[in-house]
Amino acid sequence: MHDPLLLRSAHFSRLIDRRTVGVVLLLAAGLLAVTLVSLSIGKYTIPLSEVVQVLLGEGPRRESFIIDVLRLPRLALAALVGAALAVSGLILQSLVRNPLASPDILGITGGASAAAVAYLSFLAPSLGQGALPVAALLGAALTALSIYVLAFKRGVTPLRLVLTGIGISALMAALVTLLMVISPLSSTISAYVWLTGSVFGASWSDVQSMALWWCALAPVLIVMARTVGILELDDAFATGLGLPVQRTRLVLLALSVALAASAVAHAGAIGFVGLIAPHIARAWVAHTFAGLAIVAALVGAILVALADLAGRTLFLPLDLPAGMFVSGLGAVFFVYLLTRRFR
Repeated sequence: MHDPLLLRSAHFSRLIDRRTVGVVLLLAAGLLAVTLVSLSIGKYTIPLSEVVQVLLGEGPRRESFIIDVLRLPRLALAALVGAALAVSGLILQSLVRNPLASPDILGITGGASAAAVAYLSFLAPSLGQGALPVAALLGAALTALSIYVLAFKRGVTPLRLVLTGIGISALMAALVTLLMVISPLSSTISAYVWLTGSVFGASWSDVQSMALWWCALAPVLIVMARTVGILELDDAFATGLGLPVQRTRLVLLALSVALAASAVAHAGAIGFVGLIAPHIARAWVAHTFAGLAIVAALVGAILVALADLAGRTLFLPLDLPAGMFVSGLGAVFFVYLLTRRFR
């Protein structure tokens, strides 16, 4: 055990785990390395020295266009989306006290997907695809509300929340399949790409929109961070400490839904990030929510950024969705977790 670092002033006192600080710095360096490599390679390779020049505002015009317009917004959106999905999964796992919980498994991503496919099939031909993120957000919010209402019986328990979420997730998957079957072929292709999850064609307006979601939700996350650890223990224990359990659980669920829905609305249904990243974070740092959230966010950002880099470069000239690679890794990881849990 490493001695924690104590920060104290007249109005502030905080213990900081030295190992957590080291892991955060290491992951930040890893994210920087992924950023430089992702901006460097592709259909047109740019030397790292010129990448640095462009980032400093001094690069050639051609390379500046490739990095500033084509690659950097895509990379930034991938990192923001991955971080949001990771923290959303961490909150859900803590909320329901189940290490296998994640936004896609509990139906939140499924609700966003069903609403998005319905919009692409019936409304996009007349209204365009500009309102697709709004449809995905509404779908995720309505699905989460349905899960909470159906699981409510003199309060909401983690077990009822998990079982209801799994049932709603299956229902949403069936609805998506039905919509794909009855929709026109052109809409089906667009819906399939969205369901896979991709940051292809990301612009700075998309990055700004996702960053605004983070700016709005981060203060709530900071305020609620200390209550998560109490809720993980036991409802009776939390009540004895004076914590309003049901209200706190509702706020945390809404926070998790908002993070997942905003990510899905901007990049499609990228699965398993909310499952993988929290587990990696728990394996590396102490079990405090603040440290776990920062590490999980960095792991999620790196995962999605690497997946997008692989989809963009491994099968040139094809540009494959990042969700394909994350889902492949996530499926193997999920089976590993189930096997370990049963043993």
